Amino acid sequence: MTAADPTTRDARRRPGISVRVRITATVAVLVALALAGAGAIIYALESARLENAASAQADQEIAEFRQLQEKGKDPNTARPFASVEDLLVVFLQRNVPSDNELFSAWIDDESKFESTSDHSGFSRSPEFESVVRQHLRKGGEELFDSEVGEVLVTVQPVQGTRTGGALVVITFLDDSRGELKELIETYTIVSLLSLGLITALAAWQAGRLLSPLREMSETAREISETDLSLRLTETGNDDITSLTRTVNDMLARLEASFTNQREFLDAAGHELRTPLTVLRGHLELLDAHNPEEVGETRALLLDEIDRMSRLVNDLILLTKSARPDFVTTGPVDLGALTDLVLTKARALGDRAWVDDGTATRTVHLDEQRITQVLLQLADNAVKHTVPGDTIAIGSADKGERVLLWVRDTGHGVRPEDRERIFERFTRSTVLRGDDGFGLGLSIVRALVEAHGGTVHVEDADPPGARFVVALPAATTGPASGSGSSTDLPPDTGHADTIRFEAVRPDVEERPWPAS
Repeated sequence: MTAADPTTRDARRRPGISVRVRITATVAVLVALALAGAGAIIYALESARLENAASAQADQEIAEFRQLQEKGKDPNTARPFASVEDLLVVFLQRNVPSDNELFSAWIDDESKFESTSDHSGFSRSPEFESVVRQHLRKGGEELFDSEVGEVLVTVQPVQGTRTGGALVVITFLDDSRGELKELIETYTIVSLLSLGLITALAAWQAGRLLSPLREMSETAREISETDLSLRLTETGNDDITSLTRTVNDMLARLEASFTNQREFLDAAGHELRTPLTVLRGHLELLDAHNPEEVGETRALLLDEIDRMSRLVNDLILLTKSARPDFVTTGPVDLGALTDLVLTKARALGDRAWVDDGTATRTVHLDEQRITQVLLQLADNAVKHTVPGDTIAIGSADKGERVLLWVRDTGHGVRPEDRERIFERFTRSTVLRGDDGFGLGLSIVRALVEAHGGTVHVEDADPPGARFVVALPAATTGPASGSGSSTDLPPDTGHADTIRFEAVRPDVEERPWPAS
């Protein structure tokens, strides 16, 4: 493989035509095509209309001439026409042509008379005479191009005379289109001005709409591994704003993820540093020739290794909890699960274990993981109570969700610690003999959230702590096991309500660690 050419890499980095320019150019081209198409259609339709109007006007002149010929008398003298020439002259005298018309009296194979027109003398042009001669016997009309533009020639021969003659109506279509051309010129000027205005507005609007994207690009370039706090400005309520909110949410998640990862690695490194230091120190001071010292050191090192193994296993469990296949759900009898957990928990310590009520319902959950959650909460309850205190385990059916809880009559949890005790490596004042790492309750939260549920701690009645797990209830049918459906213990309040009451005054306050 060969290294990429630096010139090629630089060319890839250089931006091409910007989106704003492409949008503006597209709008300009589309508007120009629309205006040009509209102008062409207008010109074609109006030109056809003027041509039809000119033909109709020539037909009207011919009809008047035929009527005069049929009467056969001069309207001024009431005498019959003496000749074809008299007939044609009278008609030319009595009819005034339009500005775009020319009347020609054709006698003896040539144009004898013509009306006044801007194109005087046209009736004697060779091209005109050639066209007229083709229609002298039967009449008719013909459209042809001449030196003065497009011309419509209509020939009406004089019938019933031995002397040949004809009335020729000449319509100059280019003169008829004069006003149309002026209109099209005006339309072109207005269209160009409109195109310029629309293009300018399109460029301004495209720049305004794309400004969040430019800001997004600039913000992305400014974001570094150590600073993910930058956010985009959210204005308006359109698709770009929706994209801006999505990017801001993504940045918030990335910042939270990187922050948690940094804190997690810092805390994990700190927790692992201590046992490694202990291992190194004892190995450096170990007298290999003293069997008694070797035995004591061996026992101590194995204990530290066990602690590190527990820490590593907890970290692996927390990492796996984010995987989609971490939880394997199935139908579970909630009442039977509550009774089973209570039976297992009795071996954790000499306490007054109580059934706080069980729900009769079958739900979909991972029985092994939820059992692990409740036993972890029960173990914490044992650590923070003394022999004779009560620890209760219960469950309740709340329709769209089910509740499971562990309640104790210990010293409770201070309100300011009720959220932070679920964070990784977060501990309050450590109790004597507690060698945990502060991962127990964070594992509980991870397992519950993997089920789509929540966990929180609240005051209990009698005074103490009550850890409540709320899970969505994907019901498969009523359970057929033992136990009756019960609600929460009396006077405990709703499961989502955290009541801040005074802890037991007769017990020394001991903050609750995370594990």
